[in-house]
Amino acid sequence: MQDIYLNSIQDFNDYQGVETLHPLVSVVRVENTDHIKECVMHYGLYAVYLKENKGCKLSYGRTPYDFDEMTVTSFAPGQSIRVEPNPDVPFAKFTALVFHPDILNRTELGKNMRRYEFFDYTSTEALHLSQQEIEVFKGVLSMIEQELHRSIDKHTRELIVSNIELLLNYCLRFYDRQFITREEINHSVVKKFTSLLDSYIEEKAETEGLPSVAYFAEKCCLSTGYFGTLVKTETGRTAKDLINERLLARAKALLSDDTKTISAIGQNLGFEYPQHFVRFFKGLTGKTPAQWRAA
Repeated sequence: MQDIYLNSIQDFNDYQGVETLHPLVSVVRVENTDHIKECVMHYGLYAVYLKENKGCKLSYGRTPYDFDEMTVTSFAPGQSIRVEPNPDVPFAKFTALVFHPDILNRTELGKNMRRYEFFDYTSTEALHLSQQEIEVFKGVLSMIEQELHRSIDKHTRELIVSNIELLLNYCLRFYDRQFITREEINHSVVKKFTSLLDSYIEEKAETEGLPSVAYFAEKCCLSTGYFGTLVKTETGRTAKDLINERLLARAKALLSDDTKTISAIGQNLGFEYPQHFVRFFKGLTGKTPAQWRAA
């Protein structure tokens, strides 16, 4: 299997066989005439792809990406993505925006890249676009592409970065719409989460420690960021809040049994030290476990 390292815009453009118009940014339209070959792509760049067919299968490690025609997949520096041919659609068709992290230096976008959680390398959820959203997406890409064909001047970087930020902000909006329109899927994920959470607190917390959002996101085959947003959209509360509520309910049930010490209850729930359990309980109820038990 071939390893392909994309550490510069020149690397990406050479791989796609296109001219480099700017050293830090590229917009590339690909309609392959050659069959896709299995490979692993190692990214040193940010890449946002508008996939126009299912010309290949993508995976990070053993986790497949959920995408179909007219979907957006996003990758960030440090990620390695396995690409496999799709026998039913052997030719890839996509448009890509690729930009080097250096173009974000000393910009507000550079400071705020963490808010674009769809770049999370563990994400298995692609962004599925409506026809109207596709037109918006392509419109912003077109503005970036037009700027790349102009002579570079003192305004070039600012305009390109502004349009990249605009595109990423539209992606955030479209993801919000996707969370809402996938209500049935979201509901099933939350239902699975709460079921796994109850089982974890009952059976695993004492030996494996406190439950974490990342643990349940992985069990649901989602990135931590996507999972957290999904839960918040569906329930109005954060995944961490739901975990704490379930832990508190279990703590109260155990405190009702006078034969159990407070230290043992804390250990049963996964708290490493008794004082951590006391702090957690008082933070949510205003009383220590001993005060709650005595009331």
